[in-house]
Amino acid sequence: MKNVLLMTALCVGTVACTDGKSKSMAAHQQTKKDVVEVLYFHGTQRCATCMAIEKNTNALLESAYAEQLKSGKLEFRSVDISKEGALAEKYGVSWSSLILVDHDKDGKECSTNLTEFAFGNARTAPNKFKAGLSEQISEMLNN
Repeated sequence: MKNVLLMTALCVGTVACTDGKSKSMAAHQQTKKDVVEVLYFHGTQRCATCMAIEKNTNALLESAYAEQLKSGKLEFRSVDISKEGALAEKYGVSWSSLILVDHDKDGKECSTNLTEFAFGNARTAPNKFKAGLSEQISEMLNN
C-alpha cells in the first residue's frame, strides 16, 4: 500500500511541476537571429500601471512597427511570470517588467531593462513612454 501511495505521489508531483514551463522555455531558447523581442512580464493580478504598460506597448508596436512585426524582425510577448518562471529567471525578473532583447545575426543577445522608465511613464505620460520605447526599439532594429 505504501508503494502505491508513493508512486501516485511521484506521478502527481511530476505532472504538477511541468505545467508547460519546459515547453515554453525550450521554444524560447531556440537561437533567435536578427530579431528584437519586446517582453512584457506580469503576474496574474495587475495594477493600472501594469495594464497601461502592456496597452501602450501594443498600441505603439501595432501603429509604428506593424511591418517589422509581420516580417518577424520584431516580436512582442506578454509573459505571465507564474506560467513561465524559467524565462523570468533568465532575465532576472520577479515582478512586472519590460525587457527589450536584441538578438544579433550570430544569435547573441543583449537585453535592456526598461521597467523603471515604463512604470514612471506608461500611465501618467503615455506619449513620453511611447517615444522612449520607440527610440530603444529603433536603435536595436538598426544595429
